[in-house]
Amino acid sequence: MGLMERQSRIDATLAQVGARLRHLRTQRGVTLSALAEATGISKSTLSRLESGQRRPSLELLLPIAEAHQVPLDELVGAPEVGDPRVRLKPVVRNGRTVLPLTAQPGPLQAWKSVIPADQNQPQPVTHEGYEWMYVLSGRVRLIVGDHDLVMGPGEAAEFDTHLPHWFGPAGDHPVEVLNLFGRQGERMHMRAQPRPRQPS
Repeated sequence: MGLMERQSRIDATLAQVGARLRHLRTQRGVTLSALAEATGISKSTLSRLESGQRRPSLELLLPIAEAHQVPLDELVGAPEVGDPRVRLKPVVRNGRTVLPLTAQPGPLQAWKSVIPADQNQPQPVTHEGYEWMYVLSGRVRLIVGDHDLVMGPGEAAEFDTHLPHWFGPAGDHPVEVLNLFGRQGERMHMRAQPRPRQPS
């Protein structure tokens, strides 16, 4: 891509920022006055940004992104790329393969865990936060406090991670789970409960 073409794409992206800012603000029911108070940016400057009369800059966009609690990319609008595939970088932790699914830091983090069959000895832990998990494949044993459950594909659970907890294979086969983790007080939008284990 030539220099002029690249600059043209940048200009086109910046030209859409004002409309994005206005849409986000009105969608959330925030007035210009309230946003000015939250960001320290004058109401007139915010108005000129939204109308396209003021060129956006990091000094202006960062406080707005923080006030709305959204990533900066959402305000700017990341340009489309040729290859839409997400290239995951798996990490092995304590014998488990973890694939982070969250691109940037934030209150909620998502990842996929692949747990081998030999990781089946419970080792409960406690820590800050709140966790939601969804079983993708295999039979998962979940221990939370006094609860000892076996979950199958399609089942979900959520729990306070202050409680002693552990999950891993319930049998002799590996399992795959999807995890969402939030800070203490965060709650997931989906409120699913696992089925109690049926007596054998």
